[in-house]
Parts: sequence; C-alpha cells; structure tokens
Amino acid sequence: MPNPIRSAVRAVLEGGVELVAAYNRARLPKTPNPFVIGIHEPMREELTLQDLAVIGSIPTQLDGRYLKMGANPVRPASGGHNWFLGDGMVHGLAIKDGKALWYRNRWIGSRTAAAALGRPAAPGPRRGANDTVNTNVVDIGGRAFAVVEAGSFPVELSDTLETQRYNPFEGTLARSFTGHPHRDPITGETHAIAYDGRVWDAIRHVVVSAAGKVVRDVPIAVQHGPCVHDCAITARFVIVLDLPVTFSMRAVLAGHRFPFRWNSAHRARVGLLPRHGGATDIVWCDVEPCFVFHAVNAFDGDDGRVILDVIAYPTMFASEGGELDTLGRLERWTLDPTTQRVERRVIDQAAQEFPRIDERRFGQKYRYAYTVSVPADGNPQLAGATTLYKHDLETGERRVHPFGEHHVPGEFVFMPASEGAGEDEGWLMGFVIDTTHETTDFAILDARSFEAPPLAIVRLGHRIPPGFHGNWFPTP
Repeated sequence: MPNPIRSAVRAVLEGGVELVAAYNRARLPKTPNPFVIGIHEPMREELTLQDLAVIGSIPTQLDGRYLKMGANPVRPASGGHNWFLGDGMVHGLAIKDGKALWYRNRWIGSRTAAAALGRPAAPGPRRGANDTVNTNVVDIGGRAFAVVEAGSFPVELSDTLETQRYNPFEGTLARSFTGHPHRDPITGETHAIAYDGRVWDAIRHVVVSAAGKVVRDVPIAVQHGPCVHDCAITARFVIVLDLPVTFSMRAVLAGHRFPFRWNSAHRARVGLLPRHGGATDIVWCDVEPCFVFHAVNAFDGDDGRVILDVIAYPTMFASEGGELDTLGRLERWTLDPTTQRVERRVIDQAAQEFPRIDERRFGQKYRYAYTVSVPADGNPQLAGATTLYKHDLETGERRVHPFGEHHVPGEFVFMPASEGAGEDEGWLMGFVIDTTHETTDFAILDARSFEAPPLAIVRLGHRIPPGFHGNWFPTP
C-alpha cells in the first residue's frame, strides 16, 4: 500500500479510536485523581527566587545547577489521568561559593501548555502531534536536555531555563527518544533504548556521541508494543528489558489516557545486545514475568555472565485503570548467555524506587547504590515514604537516612567530591517535601556520613511536586 494511502487510512482509524476513547472518558468516574491532588497537586505559577536562605554549610566545591523534571499539568485532566502524564515542568537550583543563587521553575513550552498559558510555544521541530516532555533532564554534549520516552523530540534548555528549543540533536534524531538515557563514563556516548507508542513491532538502540549527535539507531523486533522505560550497559552489552507491560488498545478505547497494561501473554525476556551488533546478534534470556522501571547498574562478570541490579515488581498496571498495583524490591539478576536464563536474587525486600549510583561507575563493577523508600501500603500520596537507603552491595548492609515524619524525599543524586574521589566520597542531593507546612527543602548529605543530619538545607517556601528524575550539572 503506498505510504500516502496508508497514512490516510491510519488517520481515519485513529480518529475513530479517539472518538470512542473520548466518549468513554466522559463516562469515567469523576472522583479526584490521586495524582493531581495532595502531594501531587501541580504548581500554578512560575517563580524566580534569588539569594536563598541556607541552613548549614554548602560545600564550596559544589558549583553548578540541580535540575529536576516532572509532570505538572497546566489544566489537570478530569478523567483517565495518570501520574506519568501531563505538561512538563523543570525545577532548577543554582549553587556557587557556598551560596544558593536562585531557584526557578518553568513549564516546558509544548503546544498544549503554551496554549493553556496564553503564550507562544517553544521553537524548534516537532515530531507528531504530542510534544509533551516531562520525565528527565540530562547532560548530552555539554547541554541540558529535557527528555521523554515514546514520543517527542528532546527540548534544549538554557542555563537559566528562560530559553527553550525543541532540538533532535541538531537534526540527527529521526524518531522518538527516551526518558532514561545513560552516559557511558568511559566513551562519553549516551545510550538509549527508545520506543514509540504508535509502533508496536520494534524498539531501537540509539547512541548519541559525546558531541551530541546520533551515531547509531538500530531497530530491534518486538511484539505487542512493550513499555521500556530504562536500560543498562556493560563494557560488552546494551541490556534490553522486554517485559510484559505493553500497549493496550482496550485501555485506550475505555477512555484511559495512559495506554499500557500488564500483558500475561507477552514473553518476559532480557536482551544482551553487543555494543556494536545488530538485532540478530542479541542473546535473549528468559526471566520470570515481572516489570522493571529502573535498572540500578550492570557489569560483566568474570565468568562471562552479566550482573544486572534492578527494582523489580511482580506485576504492573494490571488493574483496569492502570494504577501502580505492586511494590518494587531491589534484586540482583545474573544473565547467562549460554543457558539464556536469568537467575534472580532479592537483595532487599523493602519497597523502594529511584535508584542512583556514582555515575562514574556506570556499566562497571560498583559497590554502593542509593534508593528512596516507598510506602508499604502503596499510598499514592507517599505517606510513610520518609527515608533514603544506602546499599553496600559487597557486605549486604543497608543504611538508613530518615528525614522525619511528614518529610518525603524524592530521587537523590550523587556528586563526587573531586575527579579522583572514591566511589562513596561525595554528596547526595535532592528535594524533600514537608507535607505539613507545604514547603520543600533541597538537602545535601555527606554520602560517607549517611545517617548524619544534612550538611546543608536550602529551604523553599512552596511545595514542589514529587516529579520524576533530575541531575546535577556542574559548571564547566
């Protein structure tokens, strides 16, 4: 079928699907969605705060910006909403010479957000109709990019967040990207496993060079349109997580805006793709059905097997509404290319998420991982999620940093004290929400004195929603 005809047929079909979806969405219960109220209630304005008050002492070695992203709908949807949906908002905090210079929050200038705000959309090329970007802020080629999976091109951000531009890596990215790319600290390349919500039979391995241009885009055949949020690398392989959360037309037709559901008919497997190989070179290893949002790290074992640490869930999005229905635990997976099997071992049963490491160890043997507690009852308002965990993967010890009742930490990132510092020699930093006073602290911890009070707190007089991912951007 010629491409123009195929495109026309697809447009008609998609239009019909949207009509049915919109009709059923209007019939969904109008109860308040837990991801637009309480701790998740979106911010309503953009702020610029300067010369911020600091409690304690910020290490003078810290010179740069902490940037974090999350969904922050300008106009929250009334039906079929989900935590992962909505206009993106980036939060930035600049630090230099022991001072907190400024805080800014800015909506990403998608067409939808800009129209709702009554201002021009950010310039730059779009990919399709959905240009929402809301998941992560990463350094690629020395520039800050806001990214999302399964759809829009990345958005390049200026140092002050005042200027934005949709930028498919200077025209070298032809299709979708990911919300969770990873930079190889040895080569400087950024690796991604990208998928597209409209393409159900293929995902792609995308590599962006240290200069910020796509140098590899290799398709990988799959079935059912799997949701692939994260990946991992080793010196030899890119690790592909093809697990049983897939596109669900039934969910779309029922009016739900988030289109992925648990699919028990989908084979659960983990792929070992040689770093420079093609799809036919992948060794697929079967794993018990489960789901993984985030890999912690991976490395090659001395015996030819591959070690992969993950936060694993027994199921995910198994309910009709697509809620997060189970709790994740820290596991070590050993992938055997010879037997094509995965051996799973639980490291820590406690519910936890948002794992981070010293990124200088990414793809290599490492010792320490840092995670955030999750309420044992799965409460979407995060009541009880008040602690950080530090895992010593050599000794099996888990240390705990409690922030106290009604204080909810988000993802914390590690920054080494110097270029030659040891793996655990540096600082952990992130936002902590005070749900009683509706304020937010930016906390800096000494990673080696993990249980000790924060070295410094920058107190912000408003609540920043939990959001998703962020990173530290040192001043060059």
